[in-house]
Formats: sequence, structure tokens, C-alpha cells
Amino acid sequence: MRHWLEYVVVRAIGLQVGLLPMSFVRSLGAALGRVVYYIDRTHRRTALENLGAAFPGRPVAERRALARAMFGHFGSLLLELLKFGSYSREQVLAAVEVEGEGRTRSAHLQGRGVLYFTGHFGYWEMQAITHPLRHPHAISVLARPLDNPRLHGLLERIRTRTGNTVIYRQGAVRKMLRDLASNRGIALLIDQHLHTPDAVYVDFFQRPAATTSALAALALRTGATVIPVFALPLPGGRYRLIYEHPVDPPRADTPDAIREFTQRCTDVLEMYVRRHPELWLWMHRRWRDREPELASMAEDHAGAPSAEPEGEADA
Repeated sequence: MRHWLEYVVVRAIGLQVGLLPMSFVRSLGAALGRVVYYIDRTHRRTALENLGAAFPGRPVAERRALARAMFGHFGSLLLELLKFGSYSREQVLAAVEVEGEGRTRSAHLQGRGVLYFTGHFGYWEMQAITHPLRHPHAISVLARPLDNPRLHGLLERIRTRTGNTVIYRQGAVRKMLRDLASNRGIALLIDQHLHTPDAVYVDFFQRPAATTSALAALALRTGATVIPVFALPLPGGRYRLIYEHPVDPPRADTPDAIREFTQRCTDVLEMYVRRHPELWLWMHRRWRDREPELASMAEDHAGAPSAEPEGEADA
């Protein structure tokens, strides 16, 4: 019953935002996200902890403002995705401007497939949806299923409506190798804490973070080009999609090559998060092995009155 009610609510919201201009949807989502900032004490505290550790030199008030802006951005992202998912081909193409897409075409000419990576940053879902409409090669998106099967089905329909496919954990390596051998693109996120034994620890904001080794391992094994991608907001409810310069791999026989390659990719992601910190998911517990004093530090400086009510995201 809960899954059904959640689905009905999301569908109803989707129908309503479908009638509104995207610029208004973005503003409405930001307002709702900022409301959640005040209600969701757990995720607000985590965001303030992470921001305090990442930007210790910034004033507390500035870090609080960043946290509010981040909540606002993810509120916008959720509503915008519902509307963007109903766009026609012409509407999608009119809503974006693209930088560096010649890099992905050059990469595909090598015939070994392309690995695209980003994080829970900006409008990554919109970039994946748009990609097949501007390139001859669709992509496979590596993702985790949603807990609610009805919402999972809705999200998968949005993700695949332009020709992409979604790869889930079962048999993922075999499917990714097959896609790369077919010169297809694969998109994955590299910014969530990983519990599995194949995680590698790399520095992210000068703190060790358990990170997926899949990107580096696939690239070193297949020779596929690795391209960072980022999607930024533009005025008027539009988006700027960026295909960055490929990340140069270390030699495959270099000691600790997978960790080194993962660090290089993480460095690119960190560069973008530093430029636009309000667009990254600070409420995720990215650093699970953090110093114990951080929690009390964030609580001391959160600045929330005692009467104020105080949350992992999917790929």
C-alpha cells in the first residue's frame, strides 16, 4: 500500500509539473527542497558535517547557506526530471547546449567503447537522457534498483525513453564488457561510499573515501576511453552538458594502477564540486570512517534553534 501511495503521489506531481514552464518547476523544486532542509534534521546534520570538513575555512553561515542551496537543487532536480522525462525529442534538444561532444565522437572512433563518469552532481540524469539524441551510440547506465518497484518502473521508463538501457548489479560486469566490445557507452557514478571488497580508498577533499574500482578496472582491461561528464543549470530552465577531456590512464602494469586511475577520475569530480558545491549531494555519508569529533562539531555549529525539526541516493 505504501509503494502504491508513493507512486500515485509522484504521478500526480508529474502531471502537475508537466503543465508548468520548466523555469517555474525549477523554482518550485528549490522552494520545496529548502523546506526539507528545515524538516530533515538527519540529512541536514550530515550535510553540515561534510561541508565543515571539506571547507573548514569558510564561515559557518556560508556553509549553512550552501547546505540550503544544495537541498534546493535536489528538490529542483526531482521535479525537473519528471517534466524532462515527458519532453519530446525537439524539446530535449532545445533545452540543452553542449560543450566538448567532439571528444566522445573521437573516442568511439577507436572502437573500444567509452566509459562516462560523473557523480550525484548537477543534472546527471538529463545528460544521460539527452546523449542518444545527439550521438549515434546510446549508453548503458549502471544503477541500483529503487526499493519501490512502481517508482522503479517509472524511473526506468524515463531513463530508457531515448534509447539507453539500464544495467543492474546481477551480471553487471559481463554486460558492461559486452557493451564496450560493441563500442557502446557506459555511464556510472563514482561518488558513493562502497561497502564491497572491490572498493579502493582515494582522497576526496583530502579525506580517504571508499570508491568503486569498476571504472578503472574496466578501462585498464578494455582500453576504453574514460570521459568525465557534467550537467550544469542554465537560466530559463535549460542545461549545459559538458564532455570533459578524457582522463589519461596509468600504464596497466603500474603498481596500484587501479587506485591511481580512480584517484585521477575522483580529482576531476572534486574540481567540479569545488566550483559548484551547491550542486553535489553533501547529505550522503561519503566518508564513513570520519573522525568522531566531526559529528559533535557539526551539531555545535548547525545554528538550528531547539524547536526546529531537523538523510543514500540512487544512481
